[in-house]
Amino acid sequence: MTMNAPTPPRSADDAERTDLLAALATARAALIATTHGLDDEQAGETPTASALCLGGLIKHVASTEEGWMRFAVSGPSAMSHDLPEGVTWADLAAGTAPEIPQWMIDHGNEFRMLPGETLAGVVARYEQVAARTEETLAALPDLSAAHPLPEAPWHEQGATRSVRQVVLHVVAETAQHAGHADILRETIDGRTAT
Repeated sequence: MTMNAPTPPRSADDAERTDLLAALATARAALIATTHGLDDEQAGETPTASALCLGGLIKHVASTEEGWMRFAVSGPSAMSHDLPEGVTWADLAAGTAPEIPQWMIDHGNEFRMLPGETLAGVVARYEQVAARTEETLAALPDLSAAHPLPEAPWHEQGATRSVRQVVLHVVAETAQHAGHADILRETIDGRTAT
């Protein structure tokens, strides 16, 4: 007779972590589904009044998820944005900065399919980011652990964000962009992901 070891009880954090990752997987799947059957050229099209394209949305969501997961582990230093000497956030917002920081250029390029990029490559990178997110969350023992947000005009002064809030933000961001992607796909060929 073989005795099976009892399954250890799951903690509340483990159950919540599973639920959060399931919600994120659902949002990711909705985003990726908008690209099924498209070629690289279609994935780079900007068929609406905005400059958004399907491949660019996936790049942006992958980069955003990656950045927030770094923040969950390392805190504000993982997301801080250096400004050029003598340039303020107000200068950047007004478009009067004499120099645009590289991170702003890189952020703008997240929304486009650049020459040489393929939809398959963009999706593969997103899948790698998703796998790292799951590994990161499995290694973080406390979903309530929090870090102060870095200084930036889009963050409330002195605010903090817990690991839980980070994942919820990534779920919301992914779902929001999946909705944008559905509109783009419908504009390209009349189809939607649903």
